[in-house]
Amino acid sequence: MFKEKDNKLSATFKFKDFKAAWGFMSQVALVAEKMNHHPNWTNVYNTVTIQLQTHDAGNIVTNADRELATKIETIYSTLS
Repeated sequence: MFKEKDNKLSATFKFKDFKAAWGFMSQVALVAEKMNHHPNWTNVYNTVTIQLQTHDAGNIVTNADRELATKIETIYSTLS
């Protein structure tokens, strides 16, 4: 789902409604907080767009981004 381009991992996730999108974001937030690695994201109704890059490493994609991306994809696969 995530694609690497311009030093970012990016993905867009669609849900049946706002409540489902918000539930997904809540689960991702818990994982991100535990990793102390937070995404850039937006939410419009049933769509969540996420971009990952490591600011402390000069705004590039690192292993932490790849690890978080994998965890996010796992969360999404359990909901869809």
